[in-house]
Amino acid sequence: MSARPELAHPGDAAIAAAMSRTLTALSAVFQTLGDGEHTLNLVAQRTDHAFVTGRTDLSISMEPLHLAVLDEEEFCALRMLLVFALEGSTMRSAVLIATTAAEPNPHACGWSIRDGWLHPMNTAALQEAVVPCPDVAAIEREVYRAPVLLQLPDSDLEDPHA
Repeated sequence: MSARPELAHPGDAAIAAAMSRTLTALSAVFQTLGDGEHTLNLVAQRTDHAFVTGRTDLSISMEPLHLAVLDEEEFCALRMLLVFALEGSTMRSAVLIATTAAEPNPHACGWSIRDGWLHPMNTAALQEAVVPCPDVAAIEREVYRAPVLLQLPDSDLEDPHA
């Protein structure tokens, strides 16, 4: 018998719905962040207690609309983790932190992922999450409350031509 519990295998319909929510959530996050250089970090704890992380760097321009990702594989991995975090059956908890390059200090906001969607993190919890570890050279980030992201019902996300 394995020392780790088995991960549940979500059904195809649950994954498809989570994939639709992921695209909607990422679009909302990109619009919220706006122009600039951004880093997205996702940290999740699976139901077998293992931690998984994803990170991607991207550049957003709103006029004209343009998204550039630094590393396509990193972006795809983060997007896949977000799908499973939004689906929820294999994840206990997850957070998405967005850091925007700004002078004199980068700005950060974050969302906890629960009930199939992204919810703004409490700024005190966010501040604790982004504080550099002692004796580690890292840039301090100014935190702000992430905006509420509009969530569409899964039925509104389905392709009407399918």
